[in-house]
Amino acid sequence: MKQGVLLINLGTPGAPTAEAVRPYLRRFLGDPRVITVPRAIWLPILNLMILPKRPAESAAKYRQIWSPEFGSPLAHYTKQQAVQLQKQLGDDYQVAYAYSYSKPFIAEALKQLEDAGVQRLTIIPLYPQYSTTTIGSVMDDINRFYYRHPYVPELRIISGFAGRSDYLDLLAHNIQVELDQNQYDLVLMSFHGIPVSYAQSGDPYPRQCQATTDGVKVRLKTDVPIMQTYQSKFGPAEWLTPATDETVKGLPKKGVKRVLVVSPAFVADCLETLHELDVENREYFMDNGGEFFKVVRCFNADPAFTAVLKNIVLDK
Repeated sequence: MKQGVLLINLGTPGAPTAEAVRPYLRRFLGDPRVITVPRAIWLPILNLMILPKRPAESAAKYRQIWSPEFGSPLAHYTKQQAVQLQKQLGDDYQVAYAYSYSKPFIAEALKQLEDAGVQRLTIIPLYPQYSTTTIGSVMDDINRFYYRHPYVPELRIISGFAGRSDYLDLLAHNIQVELDQNQYDLVLMSFHGIPVSYAQSGDPYPRQCQATTDGVKVRLKTDVPIMQTYQSKFGPAEWLTPATDETVKGLPKKGVKRVLVVSPAFVADCLETLHELDVENREYFMDNGGEFFKVVRCFNADPAFTAVLKNIVLDK
């Protein structure tokens, strides 16, 4: 039986320009899993108020993280993760990757694997913690592709891996390396946020984030305090708190001058880690009296993370 693996991440614009960012944002912010406001209300706001201005603002930020060598960091590292996983699994598997909001789209990758004769498919959304906004959206795309399809392979969809020991071990290891090299007053674990209403409706994301933080705490050998926050608030709705940006602004006044920041919800560096955390929040911290601010890089192309993905595929 031919087996396949599909890695899925959020996506990225093809270039750091407003023209490239606009269709990406339209797909992302037009997803009813991401924005649950009724379409009749939200789509005019999106098309008339957000898309005329926000793409240029986002493009300016993308230009600051865009690599002259390989372009989008997220695209670069996602492809490397897929290539490395293919090598680790060998010829018995066919590994592909896709994005929810940019090319290659999920439907395109599923068609590619179908044409290759894959009969058993493991799908791994690259989000350790489940949220309706991420893994839920991925499942919608998968269901749309296979709805009334003439053939549906044996499917195994991984709905998060935050509770896995190998994921937590690797995350804690990367933090411990930094703690052993420098002195810190605080470890700040910054997760991507979601609106409070989503959690109240049953999204388990905040519980899984807390479980991740707790799992890291028991693995670290340090007396440095660990704090959990949420970043990337969008719109007027109430989001999970405490907010990362407001937190880092106030830390120096509390005597916290040296901070190590970790982003456990991301497995590849992207705009949220390289710019929002390492540029914007660094400035907030330093402008308010901070002295040292370090962001731990995501797993990216670390073979140890690829080994975690391999273990997921092999159900180890």
